[in-house]
Amino acid sequence: MQRLKINQDIKPLSEIRTGITNFIKQVRDTKRPLIITQHGKGVAVLIDAHEFESMQEKIELLTDVQISLSQIENGQGIDHKDAMNKVLKRVQK
Repeated sequence: MQRLKINQDIKPLSEIRTGITNFIKQVRDTKRPLIITQHGKGVAVLIDAHEFESMQEKIELLTDVQISLSQIENGQGIDHKDAMNKVLKRVQK
């Protein structure tokens, strides 16, 4: 996802209502999110569907890494050679 450009990517809900097609095209073309405001406060974000899926995948991966780090800290990890042997046994079946 591209970095937000404050002067282009924050729009009030009233503008979104009248030009949603253009804003969807903008988000799709630029790969930048669009912040939607209401009464001067951010209330929603419009992002490209592919970018959203990519974000979900990254969050899942980071969650797995965090769980793994916690398990290692709690002594639940296994030695690299043991892990490699387990994987090789599964692959060879």
